[in-house]
Amino acid sequence: MAAALTQRIDDLVDRLAQELVDASHAIHDDPELNFEEHHAHDRLVTALERHGLAVEAHAYGLETAFVARAGTGNGPTIAVLCEYDALPEIGHACGHNIIATSGLGAGLALAALADEFGGRVLILGTPAEEGGGGKVYMADGGAFVGVDAAMMVHPAGADLTRMNTIAIHELFVQYDGQAAHAAAAPWKGRNALDAAVLGYNNIAALRQHIEPTERIHGIFTKAGDKPNIVPSHTEANWYVRSPTAVTLEALKPRVLSCLHAGAAAAGCEMHHQWAPVAYSDMIDNADMLSRYCEHAKDFGRDVQSPDAGAAPVVGSTDMGNVSYIVPSIHPMIAVAPHNVSIHTPEFAAYAVSKVGDQAVVDGAKLLARVGMDLWQNSTLLASATQQFSTEVARRQH
Repeated sequence: MAAALTQRIDDLVDRLAQELVDASHAIHDDPELNFEEHHAHDRLVTALERHGLAVEAHAYGLETAFVARAGTGNGPTIAVLCEYDALPEIGHACGHNIIATSGLGAGLALAALADEFGGRVLILGTPAEEGGGGKVYMADGGAFVGVDAAMMVHPAGADLTRMNTIAIHELFVQYDGQAAHAAAAPWKGRNALDAAVLGYNNIAALRQHIEPTERIHGIFTKAGDKPNIVPSHTEANWYVRSPTAVTLEALKPRVLSCLHAGAAAAGCEMHHQWAPVAYSDMIDNADMLSRYCEHAKDFGRDVQSPDAGAAPVVGSTDMGNVSYIVPSIHPMIAVAPHNVSIHTPEFAAYAVSKVGDQAVVDGAKLLARVGMDLWQNSTLLASATQQFSTEVARRQH
């Protein structure tokens, strides 16, 4: 991309910088959980409308999703994704305020140039990444139909090409037994807590015999009422993770076998329900990432692969599901020291630090530059699309 054009993009974002930072802090100061992000939704929608974009609020059947569109040409359609949900107790410890406002800045910069360069841009407000699967519901509603590429940037303790993303499905389990007086007549009871504990121990044994890259972790959410009453009803919540959506499907029956065995041993009944959506692994598009990394050098950011010794970030995201639909990237942008992990109170503080504010601005410029590359370079887009198709086929078999 010509230096004059990158400067135009940077200038557009710089003119928005204070507005973006103010919005980042406002979202951070009012953390909202899955599908409850009304303040963040309204703040972002208002900002987009103030800059003249056509916005559909409450989009795709979700109260806190939105979509804004710009560009009337026949060029590629680029989707820039904003996340803005928070975590219980620790607020924006994942830095979604930065994701929201870097996406806002990139979208507005691209929107200002769309008609001139014949491209189209969608700015998508995607709620409930922290377990609710907002992007999955939006995809089911057609949000990515006609989209050529999708991108977002996620804060972390280092500048990384990607997060080590693994597929996940959440599991809810209930055990039903028989209540009895725990001292006077325990033999009349069937202990639902024992069923849950035995199932938990079975999972602990299973962990020896799964792949090193797989994860199973759970908690008891209901364990009884009083110690002198044999618990008749208990509940547990489990996360089951595996490197890909395909390997996840193979792991899930093994987990259920462990949990059912605990119920059988305790003489209880078990009922289970998988969460409505599962998160897929992330297919990080190498061609798009190469442009992101090259541009990042202009901002003093040396973007490293987590495979090259940089501290990795491991987790799951519904952006993985998007990456199976269109070529996508999900790079990590440094906002904190490398020893400060996401999902901690310390990271939440860094998300509104000066370094966090700079990540909002830099992230907006980087995403906008990659979007412009895709608009201007048909060879780049064709290569990214081919790589996407090849990798999807490989992972699904």
